[in-house]
Amino acid sequence: MHHYSKIYLLPLALITSALIIWGCSKDDDDEGGGSSANVNANATRMYPEAGRIEIPKLKEGVVNMFLVKRVQNFGINFCLEWDISKKAQRWVAFRWDKSYQDDDIGRTEAWAEDFDIPEFYRTNQSFYSGSGYTRGHMVASEDRQQLPLDNNRQTFLYSNMHPQYWNFNGGIWLTLENKIRTWNNDAFRDTLYVVKGGTIDHSSDIIETTYSGLIVPKYFFMAILCKNRSSINKGYKSIGFFLEHKKPAYADESNVSPYIVSIERLEELTGIDFFCNLPDDIEEQVERNVTPTAWGFQ
Repeated sequence: MHHYSKIYLLPLALITSALIIWGCSKDDDDEGGGSSANVNANATRMYPEAGRIEIPKLKEGVVNMFLVKRVQNFGINFCLEWDISKKAQRWVAFRWDKSYQDDDIGRTEAWAEDFDIPEFYRTNQSFYSGSGYTRGHMVASEDRQQLPLDNNRQTFLYSNMHPQYWNFNGGIWLTLENKIRTWNNDAFRDTLYVVKGGTIDHSSDIIETTYSGLIVPKYFFMAILCKNRSSINKGYKSIGFFLEHKKPAYADESNVSPYIVSIERLEELTGIDFFCNLPDDIEEQVERNVTPTAWGFQ
């Protein structure tokens, strides 16, 4: 496979001078456009990709890995934060912009362990076999349909999975994934920033730990930020979704609007600071309020 990754252990004190730092591609940089300082932005001196707008605030502590998934002749595919103590991801983050072209490459089914994670701390197929849960993509296969094929292959890494009930994975979660893909077009966005994940930080937000060691989130979430030419909020708008992970099918699998929350509320529910790299004045404006009609909801 022609893909490569950059791996960081957090916090900064754990990164040694022996770490190889690769130059950032053009898509690594963003102009926030705000008029104020940013007191909660990620540090970028040693890991510049953490400054991308889609990257949440990195969690402090020695058990977390920040992984940057790259593909040759494409650039950054997606990023994720991995809790090695729980063998689970806290979130994945990616973007769509004008450079993205849907080549309809289909599902590569390239299921694989993530060898960027030390063997003792990663998951594989054996964790899911007989567990009663499906392998739930966070960056969906349909989210990465652009050539080269490694863009899609990387979505089948086990570090991109959370255990999900079948009815949830193929039901309300799929509906929501399909909905956000409708926003991936030039008429709607200049850039769409997407963060997905399941709750793993607290025992109250976990359904169970399976016999094989899988952490099963009690809730799943998405945080979406759109940058466009609008003058409202300096061209940004945001929306969040928070869904209970339950086995019975949702009563209405076609309607995700009841699960809309502001990013500010989503941060309270998950403990994750989303879009922390925006200048504070923009961040405060776009995270506090959500206007469903601006996203096509009635």
